[in-house]
Amino acid sequence: MKQLLLASGNAGKLKELTLALADFDYSLQPQPKDSAYHVAETGTTFVENAIIKARHAAGLSGLPTLADDSGLIVPSLNGEPGVYSARYAGDDANDKDNNAKLLKALHNSQQRQAYFYCCLVLMQQADDPAPVIAEGRWYGEICLQPSGDGGFGYDPLFYLPDLKCTAAQLPADEKSRLSHRGQAVQNLKQLLAHNKQS
Repeated sequence: MKQLLLASGNAGKLKELTLALADFDYSLQPQPKDSAYHVAETGTTFVENAIIKARHAAGLSGLPTLADDSGLIVPSLNGEPGVYSARYAGDDANDKDNNAKLLKALHNSQQRQAYFYCCLVLMQQADDPAPVIAEGRWYGEICLQPSGDGGFGYDPLFYLPDLKCTAAQLPADEKSRLSHRGQAVQNLKQLLAHNKQS
């Protein structure tokens, strides 16, 4: 089993990706708690930021590296919070702050459709000329108040009409299967399987 570094210090992402990659032929390792691994996410898209993170961490570690950049997109807010999802309410904001800002931005709005987007980038080494890029989208809407204590980020506000619950109310294994990150992982596996065959 090959080691695969996760270019993130986010415990929620590590937990979800470890669960999603349980049958994968890599052993997922969190990146070291070393300030050298922090890199400015200067891209204007999720894809750009994921590539920046994967290349930086692969260069430092010498390991194949998986980077995830993901967030919430609300079309009626011109795509906000978008690439700024984790710091929507400021650089030192926590999930509660970000959720409060989102609810305020949508106050009295009837246009509450939203989707989570995830981009996964797998680089074999820092100068990998052909990284594997996979994406996933999970559609729902923003409810009026938080509900549920599972997940992280905007999960308590992300309502799934078909399931009649928020992402934070889903069991972890079901969320892992349905979510934007789960979809991106499945797409990643398909791409890697195709690469092996070609």
